[in-house]
Amino acid sequence: MKLDWKPGTMIYPLPAVLVSCGSQQEEYNLITVAWTGTLCTNPPMCYISVRPERHSYEILKRNMEFVINLTTEDMAFATDWCGVRSGRDYNKFDEMKLTPGKASIVNAPLVEESPLCIECRVKEIVSLGSHDMFIADVVNIRADERFLNPETGKFELSESCPLVYLHGAYYGLGKKIGKFGWSVEKKH
Repeated sequence: MKLDWKPGTMIYPLPAVLVSCGSQQEEYNLITVAWTGTLCTNPPMCYISVRPERHSYEILKRNMEFVINLTTEDMAFATDWCGVRSGRDYNKFDEMKLTPGKASIVNAPLVEESPLCIECRVKEIVSLGSHDMFIADVVNIRADERFLNPETGKFELSESCPLVYLHGAYYGLGKKIGKFGWSVEKKH
C-alpha cells in the first residue's frame, strides 16, 4: 500500500560533490552540493543548485565558472564538513587538507583528491525559489589516471568508491548488479 506524502525532493540517491569556485587563491572556496546532475549529452551540460545566501553563491555568480569534484568514501568527512561550515569563517581547503589544483580551462581550482573533476562554465542562472540553478557547459574533464584501466582504456569510476547522498545520509555504492543493456543482451 502506498501513502500520500507532502511534495518534496525525494529523488535519491544523488552524488555528493564538492564544488570548487573562485578565480584567485584568496577567494577559493568549496561548497558541498547534492542538487547536481546532467542536463544534456551533446553539448555536454550539467547544473548545480545553490541557495543565494550561501557564501559560494556570490563567488559563483561573479566568476561564472566552477568545478564539480566527485567525492569518494575516503572524502566523506571533508564532504560533510564543507557542507556545514561556511567559507566566510574557514579556508576549507586548508581545514580539510584538500589540495587546490589548477584546472585546464576554467580559473576555479579543482580538488586534487577527487577522482573526477568536471570543469564548468555557467551559461545561465535560473531563480527557482529556495535555490538558483547554475546551468553550465562542461568545458573539460580531469580524470585521475589511477582509475584508468590500461587494458580497456575505460575509466573505472566505481573503483574510486564514490560517495552518494540519500535522504540526509552518505553512503557508498554497494555491489554492481548489471550494466547498461544487460537486460536485453543475447545469452550465449
